[in-house]
Parts: sequence; structure tokens; C-alpha cells
Amino acid sequence: MDLTFSPQTVLPMWMWLPLLLIPLLLILKKLKAQNKQQLPPSPPKLPVIGNFHQLGELPHQSLWQISKKYGPVMLLKLGRVPLVVISSAEAARDVLKVHDLDCCSRPPLIGSGKFTYNYSDIAFSPYSDYWRELRKISVLEVFSLRRVQSFGFIREEEVALLMNSISESSSSASPVDLSEKMFALTGSIVFRMAFGRRFRGSNFDNHSFQELVHAVESLLGGFAAAECFPYVGWIIDRLNGYHAKLERVFQELDTLFQQIIDDHLKPAETTKQEHVQQDIIDVMLKIERDQAESHESEAWLTKNHIKAVLLNIFLGGVDTSAITVIWAMAELCKNPRLMKKAQAEIRNHIGNKGRVTEADIDQLQYLKMVIKETLRLHPPAPLLIARDTLYRFKVNGYDIYPKTLIQVNAWAIGRDSKYWESPEEFIPERFIDKPVDVKGQDFEYLPFGSGRRICPGINLGLIMSELALANLLYCFDWKLPNGREEDCVNMNMEEATGVSLTLSKKTPLILVPVNYLQ
Repeated sequence: MDLTFSPQTVLPMWMWLPLLLIPLLLILKKLKAQNKQQLPPSPPKLPVIGNFHQLGELPHQSLWQISKKYGPVMLLKLGRVPLVVISSAEAARDVLKVHDLDCCSRPPLIGSGKFTYNYSDIAFSPYSDYWRELRKISVLEVFSLRRVQSFGFIREEEVALLMNSISESSSSASPVDLSEKMFALTGSIVFRMAFGRRFRGSNFDNHSFQELVHAVESLLGGFAAAECFPYVGWIIDRLNGYHAKLERVFQELDTLFQQIIDDHLKPAETTKQEHVQQDIIDVMLKIERDQAESHESEAWLTKNHIKAVLLNIFLGGVDTSAITVIWAMAELCKNPRLMKKAQAEIRNHIGNKGRVTEADIDQLQYLKMVIKETLRLHPPAPLLIARDTLYRFKVNGYDIYPKTLIQVNAWAIGRDSKYWESPEEFIPERFIDKPVDVKGQDFEYLPFGSGRRICPGINLGLIMSELALANLLYCFDWKLPNGREEDCVNMNMEEATGVSLTLSKKTPLILVPVNYLQ
């Protein structure tokens, strides 16, 4: 074989070198750009699943432990999804206030666009003109202080019914499942406010309604496999029944919402409603009519938008208020001295009136501190709903890129010794010298979030919790079923495991009521 090279053969070989160098230069350029990136620190990942295995049964607690090693701004990969977890007040302020507009969108509910009942995407819609208009209506019309106060008679009537029910158990010294009672109470209140009727008369009873709310929360609180694992995730979702459950749950919701909306549109129902307090559907339907009558070319409010507002009301109003009261009662039972102090304030102010009304609440400052401390230790939503990043920005010097999810660990921030003395202890008195509020301006205390995505139902959630707790403490003394006071200290305070937007107590709160007013 002739291995000699002629000028004719050498020249073509050199001509190929630039083509070989171009890919190498591109790789070097990419590596250089990556070196300039200041990504948040990240715990070690496994192939394909990333950091999923590190979330644990209680993700807010697992993430808190990991953040102690990797810092208050850390990057995780859930399959292909980048997730930045925020665990300090300073970083939360950057995300929720300084860069609120850069990351105020929401990731869509995977699969919701594939079936009819897709108003979940409206309820948790990306930042848009539609979203701003819907929020404006929610804040100014549905959740305004004036509107919330107008439903005060509903809350007082339902609380009175609950106190009467517990009184019957008290007369026979029977234990009461306060967890069940509180979910029933808040469900009844929200049902009446939204629909203008009690559970009876609808196709839903209290128990099935609670189950439906919990099912929606479990769907919205997790990640679909199709979102995290491209190409194969849809197979996993199909095998584990995700899409079937999604379809079933939202079909049940749609049936309920549509039934009540149709009832409100009937002439007989309209005539009857003129003589009673308007409910939330009345308000929304009036806005829809006013828009249509104004002949605006872009009248946008539809029945799906109304259903989206109702969905937000149920998710934000039913579980959160009940959970707050349950945790508050559990903490007070563990601390009999604090229980007696709260009861003394209420009973001294109310006297023999028989019930605590909403007009009395502003005078009960220690009660308000008990609620605040409960929200610090047991925020109903320990991980604020994830935000979807729209534009690149920095937090604590780290680059956050578009399409990155951001989740604030409100539970961890509320237990940080940097901001709270003895953070694991239940001390309502701490708020005497630390006058933070729940409106999202004190970033070491974020039970309702902050910024554009702050929970619009703050007023409603607080007054329901305060009124229910005040009456429970005023009307009854409480003891454990076995009657041994020393067992109070050892009460099970574990948090419920499983994927959900809210954080419940793992075991039901079973107590024996003793009538205070004989």
C-alpha cells in the first residue's frame, strides 16, 4: 500500500480541520457560559429522578433539613423540573416583593387542558390580563372586608349550631372529634356563603364535600409524572390513575358548581334571592350580566371564571380555617396554663352573654395572639404554592432562570431561630413585643404568602378561625377522654403525611367538653 502523501492529498485534509474545530469551540463557549452562571447550591442528584427521593413523607420538613446544609436558596431537580426552594425571610423578600413580577406566574395543572373541566387552569392561571381582572374582582367584590362582614350572620349561626351540638355531648360526657366538627363547620359556612344554602337540598352531604375538597388539594399539591419525566411520564400517570382521578374529581366539582349556578339562574330562585342576603354566586352573576349589558366587545367573564373563583374559595376557605382551629386547640390542651389564660380573657369580656359574636373579637387580644402563634408553628400551607419564573433575576447572588419553579418554605421560616426566640415552643405572648401581621409585609411570617399571589381570603380565614376558637374556649372546658391531665403534655402532635396543599394533624383531636355555662 502506498502511504506517501502528495500535495493533492494533504490540502484536502487541512480543509477539514476548521469543521472539526467549530464543534469544539461551541462546547468551550457553552462551558464558559456555564462557569459564569451562579446557580444556587444543589444536593446530589440521582439519574432520571433527580432529587425526588429526598423529599420524604413531609416535604417541608425534609427541605428544611437539607437547607441547613445547602443554604436558604437551593436548587433541586424533580426529574427535568428545576425547583428553587427559599428558606429565609431575606430570600423570601427578594422573591415575593423585589422580584414579584419576575416570578408571579403559576405552572399549569398537567393534563387539565385535555379534559372539559379546565377552570383549574383559570384558578391557578399564569400571570395575564385575565388573571389581573379576575383577582381584582376577587379582592374588591368577593373577599373584600365589606363583603366578608356581610356574611357575619352565617358564621355566627353555624357556630351556634356547632356549640349546641357539642353541648349535647357535654351533657353525657361523650368525647367529641373536634377535627371532624371543625371541617364540618367551615365547610357549612363556605357552602352557605358561596351557594346561599346549607348542604341539605344539594346532592352533596358534608362528608362527601370534604372528601372532594381533599381530593382536589392532593391533585394540586403534587407533581404529575408527565411534567417531570418527558416521553415516559404519561405512561406512569396512566398506570397510577392520575388522569382518571383528575377527570373524576373535576367532573364532580363541575356537577356541583353547575347545579347551583343553574338554580341561581331560575326565575323562581332569582325572585326568592331578592329578599335575602346575596351569596357569592349572585355577586359573580351580576358582574357577568353588567359586562354583557355594557356592550363591551371584550366581555370576558364566563361561567368557567365563576367556577374558578368558587374553586379558590373552597381550597382557601374550608381546610385552612379548620386546620388552624384544630392545631390551636391541640396546642392549648398541651399547655393548660395558656388554655386558662385564653379562656379567662374571653369569659371576663363576654360575661354571661352566652355566645361570642364577631363584634367581640377585636377586644380579645390574647385570642388573636393564640391564632397568630398557631399560624407561625402550623401554617395551613407549609410550602407556598409554586411560582413559575418569567424572567431571569438574582436571589442572594444566585441566578434564577425562566421556567424555574420557586417554592417558599413558610413552615421553615416560621421556625427559624434567627427570627424567633425558642421557635419550637408555643408562646402566644411573643407577639406582644413582635407586632408582625399576616398581610405579607413581614417576611419572617408568611402564613398567607405575599405579593401578587398572596391569599385574597385573609379576612375570611382569620374571622372564621377566631370566631370558632373563641366560642369553643368560652362555652366549654376541655379534657382528654382518659381524664389524666399529665397526658396532655404527651399529646400526639405529628403532622399528616401525604401530598396536599395543606398540613393537617395526623391523628384526630378527640376531647371531652364540659359545659362552662350551666
